[in-house]
Amino acid sequence: MKYGFVIDNRKCIGCHACTVACKTENQVPVGVNRTWVKYVEKGIFPDARRVFQVTRCNHCEKPPCVTICPVTAMYQRKDGIVDFDSDRCIGCKACMQACPYDAIYMDPDHGTAAKCHFCAHRTEVGLEPACVIVCPEHAIIAGDLSDASSEAAQLVARESVRVRKPEQGTRPKLYYIDGDENAIVPTAARHESFYMWSERNAAVQGGGASYPVDSPLLRKNALAAYDVSHARPWGWQVPAYCWTKSIGSGALAVPAIAMALGKLSGDRVRDIALATVALVFTALTTVLLVGDLDHKERFLRVVFMPQSKSWLARGAFILIAYSGSCGAFWLAAVAGFSSVTSILLWPTVGLGFCAAAYTAFLFGQCEGRDLWQTPLLPAHLIVQALLCGSAVLALLPKAIGGSSQAEPVASAMLVVFLLLHLLMLLGEVAMPHATDNARYGARLMMQGPFSAAFWGGGVGVGGVIPLMILLGGFLFSAPNRIVVGVASVLVLAGLLIFEWCFVMAGQSVPNS
Repeated sequence: MKYGFVIDNRKCIGCHACTVACKTENQVPVGVNRTWVKYVEKGIFPDARRVFQVTRCNHCEKPPCVTICPVTAMYQRKDGIVDFDSDRCIGCKACMQACPYDAIYMDPDHGTAAKCHFCAHRTEVGLEPACVIVCPEHAIIAGDLSDASSEAAQLVARESVRVRKPEQGTRPKLYYIDGDENAIVPTAARHESFYMWSERNAAVQGGGASYPVDSPLLRKNALAAYDVSHARPWGWQVPAYCWTKSIGSGALAVPAIAMALGKLSGDRVRDIALATVALVFTALTTVLLVGDLDHKERFLRVVFMPQSKSWLARGAFILIAYSGSCGAFWLAAVAGFSSVTSILLWPTVGLGFCAAAYTAFLFGQCEGRDLWQTPLLPAHLIVQALLCGSAVLALLPKAIGGSSQAEPVASAMLVVFLLLHLLMLLGEVAMPHATDNARYGARLMMQGPFSAAFWGGGVGVGGVIPLMILLGGFLFSAPNRIVVGVASVLVLAGLLIFEWCFVMAGQSVPNS
């Protein structure tokens, strides 16, 4: 059995009966929708036309929201329906990032994820979903797509149908007859500040999607006359988490590399100080992760009830392993067991690299955010960790392990990893992108609402200026401690700005 929907756009009159029926049947709060109707007007008067698109969960055969959910709150039933369990949900909002169709929302009354669930309570007793029975034109057809005798399966077999975003590989089971490109493609129609009878909802948390008027992806003479707003799921905590995790995971790595190259000797006090930095910033990372949950009291379910395919769950175990190894290293250093610290150093550094890089695979599961799915990201996150480790070493006071021997190492490492960071940063946004979603996100960073912060803060303050300061210091003499310290502070500040731009621009691309 494989339940799915067919929307016959030849019949839809845009009456919103399906939206109202869905809200009534499932007690959907005001401000969020499981089903909504998008209006798009195309052409020039008098040759103009309005098209409608009923939009909701696609009940994908390969649902990315199920894969990314760390506690199996989103799950796929044997009949193909993608359902949710509010009692398990921790409110991490990862499923919203994984959905390429804007189908999932956070219930404002309960702080848990929700969406169309095919009216499973009706389907289980042989009734059709509420939206199907209320449609006055029989434009919504639901049924078992694996049953050749069902009306839905016959329509899919007989008519020319299309799905939204087939390039994502989710195999959606929501088919449109006579689907219009201007409505199905989220970036095709122009959005103004108001719709035909309402304003765009600026009160949506995070501001929702961005619609630049000069986007090259806009189709000629296509206007979104009515649509609904969707929140950006992740707030400031996620870019801050990326930043604190880079500092925590890279703190011990740079001295380890320098010692392996014979450029730095061992130092017990430095080991204690850097291990303390690693533990503190890894703890801050955990605090930020928990702080972004709508149900913070359920956080431990990620550890005790994990969904093994989710990189959010896997990342929690990686952070635990890194914290444990780093704590053991710190205890050995405090106790003066130099042989134990030597044994623990590289395993700890290796786990730190894993802690730095796992976010790339988490972002890779966010099928709705193509900007984040660059193949450079795993390596870039490790480079960012090493860049932060160089800055931390440079800023380390002499009283707790900073030394004249460490200063040239830190400054040289800063230059090397800063150059790599800038090259990868520009590569991620400027290289050709495989999808319109990714191109749109890159444009929002380089030429859209995030461009000033990206070029001025991420590239300028955090990249070009500290690089010039350091190279200028090397040109005239070895950079002194003040010069390297200023460059390090700028690098850390610029990296935080870049993380904010990258995370926010990625989730500002319209998905519906």
